Formats: sequence, structure tokens, C-alpha cells
Amino acid sequence: QVQLVESGGGLVQPGGSLGLSCVASGSIFSIHDMAWYRQAPGKRRELVASITVQHSTNYGDFVKGRFTISRDDAKRTVYLQMDNLEPEDTAAYYCKADVITRRAEVLDFWGQGTQVTVSS
Repeated sequence: QVQLVESGGGLVQPGGSLGLSCVASGSIFSIHDMAWYRQAPGKRRELVASITVQHSTNYGDFVKGRFTISRDDAKRTVYLQMDNLEPEDTAAYYCKADVITRRAEVLDFWGQGTQVTVSS
């Protein structure tokens, strides 16, 4: 079927930067919208950033210009560059993709997450 694998998470000090990647593989015909979500313990999962097939972007209110989402369709990869990180950004970050499979199915897929911890 389809798999999404995130990477790039880790421990960073406040004010630091991290770049996340999410690679889609499997029975893919094309990928439409892609997004990053995050979830901290005891919190609801929330949208961090999304990017459409046309490369239009949208960000959560808390981003405030600090993050940039991008995609490389040839590599079937979506990126999230995070700068000026704050302790409140600590969460598991999940990739989501809307996929048209080789079997002409239109389905949503989620990665298993990568942990981002911002702490001094």
C-alpha cells in the first residue's frame, strides 16, 4: 500500500532549528495535499502546516513565520523547516498525505511520527 516515514526530530535548545522530512512510498499514482500535524501529551492533534498540489501553503496560528513547509514531488517528500523553536513546540510531529494509489483509490495516510523536544 502506501507508507509515510518521518525523520529529523530530536532534542534542540530554545531558539534552535530542526528540519523534518517525510517520504512517501508504495503504490502511489500521485499525491495531492500534504501536511504536518503535531500532538503534545494531553493535547489535541493540531495542524502545523499544509501544502497543496499547487504549492499553496497554510500555517497554524502559533507558527508566526517561524516554519516553512515545502515539497519535492519527484522525491515524493514533504519538508518542514522549523526555526526559532520554543519549548511549546515540543510534540510528536506527524506527516499526512492525500494519495491517489495505483489502484485509483483516494486515501489519506499518516506517518508514525517523529519526536521534537525543545528544552534547555
